[in-house]
Amino acid sequence: MSYRLGVDVGGTFTDLFLVNERTGEVFTAKVPSTPADQSIGVLHGIARVCERAAIRPEQIDHVMHGTTVATNTVLTGTGALCGLVTTRGYRQVLQIARSFVPGGLGGWVIYNKSLPMAPLRCTIEAHERVAADGQVIEALEEGRLRDDLAALGRMGIEALTVSLINSFANAAHELRVREIAHEVLPGVPVSLSCEVVPEMQEYERTVTTVANSYVRPRVARYVANLKHKIEELAHDVKLHILRSDGGLAGTTSAEEYPVNLLMSGPAGGVTGALWVAVQAGFPNLLTVDVGGTSTDVALIQNGTPRLRRETTVGDVTVRASSVDIRTVGAGGGSIAHVPQLTKALRVGPQSAGADPGPAAYGRGGTEPTVTDANVVLGYLPEMQRLGGDMQLDRALAAAAVQKVADALHLSLPDAALGIYQIVNENMVGALRLVSVEQGYDPREYALIAFGGAGPLHANALARLLGSWPAIIPPGPGVLCALGDATTAVRDERARTFVRRFSQTRATQVRSILRELARQATQSLVRDGVRRGDITTGYQVDLRYHGQGLRLTVDLSLQELEQDGLAAIAAKFDAEHKRLFTFALDLEHEIVTLRAAVQGRGIRLQRAPLKAGRAECKAAIVGRQSCYMDGRKYLAPVYERARLRAGNVIKGPAIVMEMDSTSVILPAHHGTVDRFGNILIYPDSHPARRPNRSRRAAARAPKKL
Repeated sequence: MSYRLGVDVGGTFTDLFLVNERTGEVFTAKVPSTPADQSIGVLHGIARVCERAAIRPEQIDHVMHGTTVATNTVLTGTGALCGLVTTRGYRQVLQIARSFVPGGLGGWVIYNKSLPMAPLRCTIEAHERVAADGQVIEALEEGRLRDDLAALGRMGIEALTVSLINSFANAAHELRVREIAHEVLPGVPVSLSCEVVPEMQEYERTVTTVANSYVRPRVARYVANLKHKIEELAHDVKLHILRSDGGLAGTTSAEEYPVNLLMSGPAGGVTGALWVAVQAGFPNLLTVDVGGTSTDVALIQNGTPRLRRETTVGDVTVRASSVDIRTVGAGGGSIAHVPQLTKALRVGPQSAGADPGPAAYGRGGTEPTVTDANVVLGYLPEMQRLGGDMQLDRALAAAAVQKVADALHLSLPDAALGIYQIVNENMVGALRLVSVEQGYDPREYALIAFGGAGPLHANALARLLGSWPAIIPPGPGVLCALGDATTAVRDERARTFVRRFSQTRATQVRSILRELARQATQSLVRDGVRRGDITTGYQVDLRYHGQGLRLTVDLSLQELEQDGLAAIAAKFDAEHKRLFTFALDLEHEIVTLRAAVQGRGIRLQRAPLKAGRAECKAAIVGRQSCYMDGRKYLAPVYERARLRAGNVIKGPAIVMEMDSTSVILPAHHGTVDRFGNILIYPDSHPARRPNRSRRAAARAPKKL
């Protein structure tokens, strides 16, 4: 009997989702994260979930892991000391960067530009030159390069990046620089731009490859350490790491190309939400993943998450595919404060994290957090233990929130409600970035909330956006781990191919796409994926000739064969109109060709919930005094495990389970569907009919 384990490490909790691949039976666990060494929390979680499943760790065959190691390395500035090799004349490519300053017209006044991840003092120039067509104009001067690399070694660099001009057209010089670097700097990992991102635009290519080098030593140590510890527990286990685009990478790929892991953790939540919601008949979704430190949001259109070609962490933007996730510093641990200057309540982005955590955790935290506000409001019932075994200290939570109440001259409940409402507005701001600002009306989408704190805010967020229903999936606190466990190994290959339509043919484009797919397929086969389980998708980056902007469109080889380049042009014009309301009567130009391949994830089938009547008093386990919409209520508390399909929960109400708590506001109700999801609507709103057509059902197992 084989088991597959999904592990998601968050800032506060580590979630685990164990699947019996033969029977489909699942087991979950939630343990505190260990920020100093995430692998410790992972091992604690494995022990906990195996105990609940009554199995030995040796019975686990696959471990799928979403990690924030790469993300945190960039955010905290604790990466490697990087050396950089550029072509002569391009030494300051990172310092020049792009002339973009965030924050509007006056943003430059307060903008503090972060230092490049490869310092100028650690940057050397290679005397060489390759033309844009790949022709060698100046041969590599190896003697001077050896001397300069030796100087970098004396500076103590821990990783080396090689990014030479036009290496995407001819990689010979970069490959030779690596050979020399291995001789001069033994043991120093080398990242080549021709392998990390073989595309045009020297700044984007350089900053992406430098980011890869910056996080590479730390990620490699973590992955190797985790793999060793897991193998001690479960022999012959296969460890995969979740990529930013929602696929999985083998340990070798994760160690060599960690820049593809920068959004590893949040991508698992989108994958899990997609599986749950499309199965329930809602293929158009806004996803809200509320953890202890941050909230991650994304948009799913017709059962397919939106991807983007850039990944942003902090103020670092790299060219790597990722699910279009936006993150805001708003979570259960976000700290509320009242600045002396403005006397206006602020929530986040500072967080109490896992250590010491919110005041209610009783671990020494004293600052008021969103979790403390939820405790004061009564949204976390007194009979509930967080994560199944953590007792909340209500007196400490009240004492922390009282600081805000005193500063604003408000009652304690009103101060807590203010914290709750402001953090909701912060989350809505992020949701608007993936919906309204990209031409999507949030009222046409359902909202699915998960993470440990997501269901506490789902009803309020849906009311602010008009996104109905608000969906609370079963086990919302471990949904990211479910996504990790059910996704598939993925890889992609890209090539810059700048050609106007009049300068190329569909047959030439099709030939290159097939070659890229072949290269990516070989990578998956080396990871143990059977060729018969591999599916392939194709993308083209396009623009109008003379335009700097580029857009990505999906296509199939069949479309290319039937309609030629006109098929690509039509899709590009439609996307351009959606984003900018117009299309131009100009010739189209191809910029980049891309092939993405992935294996097959497991087909997890959730057994339908036992049917019941609308009335569900049998699931009530108590009553809780709570404060909603400025009024006090005595709300019934439901045990989710006792709910049945067809039950209707009338608000105000609280639904508790092991890993999360759901709040249903007054004048709203939640209906339990046959899969165990709670669908929340206003009492005056007609329920949206789920789309369970064959076409929608076919999308259910589809992965990113």
